[in-house]
Amino acid sequence: MHVKKISTSQLKYALNLADLTNVADGQHAMQLVVSDIIASLRSAWRCEVVVNRESPIVSIAENYDYLNYPQDGAARDARYTRYVCDTALLRTQTTSMVPRVLRTIANKLPDDLLIALPGLTYRRDCVDRIHCAEPHHMDLWRIKKNSALDDDDLLNMVETWMQAILPDVQWRVTESLHPYTHNGVQIDALWRDQWLEVGECGIAHRDVIKANLSDSQNISGLAMGLGLDRILMIRKNIPDIRLLRSKDSRVVAQMSDLKPYQSVSSMPAVTRDLSIVLDNEVDNENLGDMVREALGDDSNVVEVIEIVSETTYDELSGTVRARLGINPGQKNVLVRVVLRSLDRTLSHEECNQYRDEIYQAIHHGTEWHWATKEPNKNNVVKRG
Repeated sequence: MHVKKISTSQLKYALNLADLTNVADGQHAMQLVVSDIIASLRSAWRCEVVVNRESPIVSIAENYDYLNYPQDGAARDARYTRYVCDTALLRTQTTSMVPRVLRTIANKLPDDLLIALPGLTYRRDCVDRIHCAEPHHMDLWRIKKNSALDDDDLLNMVETWMQAILPDVQWRVTESLHPYTHNGVQIDALWRDQWLEVGECGIAHRDVIKANLSDSQNISGLAMGLGLDRILMIRKNIPDIRLLRSKDSRVVAQMSDLKPYQSVSSMPAVTRDLSIVLDNEVDNENLGDMVREALGDDSNVVEVIEIVSETTYDELSGTVRARLGINPGQKNVLVRVVLRSLDRTLSHEECNQYRDEIYQAIHHGTEWHWATKEPNKNNVVKRG
């Protein structure tokens, strides 16, 4: 299979990014969330625990095939997955570690076991206050002998860790199918008057257990994946996901415990609306990835990128088509960009330069309209 691969610089950035769940990369409050969740389940079940970490580069089989993903599934598309070669990728989920761990412990499986798999995952995602391209996840799989774990056991599992980490937060589950579970559900927490997804879970799929445990009879399991960034944000009431990696000493000092976050002086936000041309299939997730790639380390100044409106080629007048340089099969999109540094005030000139770098990265038309007097025309990609 031939796939679109990420660049060497993108791979280097991904592999050098600190894993906030791992004390080896420096202490962080996220490690307290991990340990408290594991401790709550260990105490409730009185079970043995295995915590495992592995390289984030995994095979396509580990990330998809071994977990029952269909060969033509949308999740495999390079628009959503960062492939490093034709056979490997940066894992999109910590669930990719599950089959190997099951095979490793198959011959010494205790009667009741909790497998905890924390770490970074890598997505192509939109840009806003609750999304990032490298979220921290933790898979939690309970494997039990001589017991048919069911939906009640699954809900008790959710309630156990919620009471330990988010005791005063309302939660719910809604149906959500996953190829590696039966009776899959999504876990939402009510935060700031909106339901926010914090995980997903289900009864471990019989095919996954059977394929990876040599003696799988009378063995059942619970499978759960949690979004640790959002859980920590809710616990500490942190308004912006970028703050978890802030270098501001006033913020860093608050990332060593689970006490409520105290806001530091907020920098002003600057909004720029861009009228651009995109290919019809491009969506918010693709936009976010293009902007991150274009700005590199400076992408942290982008607080939000959102599509405000879309107009098809056929709906545009001839004058507008000419001004945009749009072709059939493309659309005119109004994109709103919110710029805000976490630690300093951005100048007007900086904001215009960032605006133009973003515009240059995402505009697929053949005509250009710049905010700065002298844009970097040498880097403009002529399309059409």
